[in-house]
Amino acid sequence: MSDSVVLFEEIPTADGRRFGIATLNAPAALNALSVDMVRLMLPKFRAWAADANVVGVMLQAAGEKAFCAGGDLRQLYQTLLACGPNRNTYAEDFFREEYELDYLIHTYPKPLLCWGHGIVMGGGVGLMAGCTHRVVTPASRVAMPEINIGLYPDVGGSWFLRRMPGRTGLFLALTAAQINAADAIFAGLADHMVPQERKGQVLEMIGATRWKGEAKADRAELSRILAKAGEGAQLPPSKLREHYDAIDALMAGEDLLDIAGRLNALASSQEEGADAWLQNAARAFAKGAPSSAAITFELWLRVPRMSLAEVFRLEYWASLGFCAHKDFAEGIRAVLIDKDRNPQWQPARLEDITPEFIEDHLRARGEMPQALLALA
Repeated sequence: MSDSVVLFEEIPTADGRRFGIATLNAPAALNALSVDMVRLMLPKFRAWAADANVVGVMLQAAGEKAFCAGGDLRQLYQTLLACGPNRNTYAEDFFREEYELDYLIHTYPKPLLCWGHGIVMGGGVGLMAGCTHRVVTPASRVAMPEINIGLYPDVGGSWFLRRMPGRTGLFLALTAAQINAADAIFAGLADHMVPQERKGQVLEMIGATRWKGEAKADRAELSRILAKAGEGAQLPPSKLREHYDAIDALMAGEDLLDIAGRLNALASSQEEGADAWLQNAARAFAKGAPSSAAITFELWLRVPRMSLAEVFRLEYWASLGFCAHKDFAEGIRAVLIDKDRNPQWQPARLEDITPEFIEDHLRARGEMPQALLALA
């Protein structure tokens, strides 16, 4: 297999056209999304969008463990240490280019299929969420775990989490809870569950189809292919659906301290019969970065009437704000570098976070990049 971190190929279709296939190719790193991957995919996806002989695109990943476990943060970590609160040009490029790709995926003019097998987290969800056709498998494990590393659910998370049923999106953002294929479909993050062993069948059907070259008709045809491939596959039970009312009650109100009180009470509860999945989610919140919870909640309050482009521009400033503060680097250290799982958050308590602290994470830092200003 090629050493390239993204592999590109095209399969011929029955009408004489082609279907593009992009494969994330860093399985040893759980296909963590790197700047190099983004810089390969952006121009290729644009070229496929402009090519009348390419009828659609499939995004998949090498290996059996993960579609994409999140962003590749190791190089970013070194720049966080080096730059501190000062300007970080690597971070500017990292987030600008990732958000450009995510926005292109959300607005892609052709059928765009994401095969989300295995671990799909953080930046991987950012790739999957905007595709026209999102496939999960029985082995899919989906999460936005940024609160564990002192960040917030970016990559458009402020937008798509806000559009989930009730307050399930806020719950996933604050607790890093892992969800399965049925949960992902219920939440609107996925469209079809297809067993992993049927991927070859899907590719064969794509190749055997006479596509029309019209986005609406071709999207409908791809939906039919995926529905057929998923026939007979039993969805697992959905925890999100089962606990929908309890989650809405936990997340109720407009004051984060009220929500935190309920989550902390659940985390420490000794009550018999308490659901382990819900309790583990509450405990993850209790261990997560207070700064992450505060900015996540502030974004939740701000974005309901924003366009996707406006959200990405706001997230760009928020991400640079996290780079300029200490918790993001500390979270990466604790989880990915030293792996001691013992981050020292600053502030250590939600009660000590001020409005000024929140605003400093969200303020403009320099000029908004032209590429993000151009998003419609």
